[in-house]
Amino acid sequence: MLKWFKKIYLHPWCPRFFFKKCDGGPTSGVTGYMLIEFKPLFSIGLLHFKNGSRESYHSHAFWACTWWLRGFIIEQHYPLRNIKYFWPSLVPKITKRDCFHKVTSKGDSWALTFRGPWSATWQEARPSENGPVIVTLTHGRKEVNENY
Repeated sequence: MLKWFKKIYLHPWCPRFFFKKCDGGPTSGVTGYMLIEFKPLFSIGLLHFKNGSRESYHSHAFWACTWWLRGFIIEQHYPLRNIKYFWPSLVPKITKRDCFHKVTSKGDSWALTFRGPWSATWQEARPSENGPVIVTLTHGRKEVNENY
């Protein structure tokens, strides 16, 4: 019975309320305290960025409008590696789906995020000995091939 419930609860079309998750995977250092996550329409959450960053550059399955509430963030874009800085402000940071970046927090940082509908896939550049490897992911951070 629990497997059946979990399968439905974790399905992208099932709205989820008031839960905590590793936002960006278990190595990201970002904890999401989600108020609601309804992937076909929108999500609202409070994000806690621990000091530092994961090594993977990534795109997003959604667009996001984020207000930094506390802390200092450095955003690096891939492959140009241009740098932007963010700190608490009334002006939100807009992140498009195709924004391929990584975020580094200097100390603990907090943000309020509003996210749009999820697309089926997004990408991540994972470090390797021969340079970054681009991986396509889908819901549940499952790897898919390019013909998804």
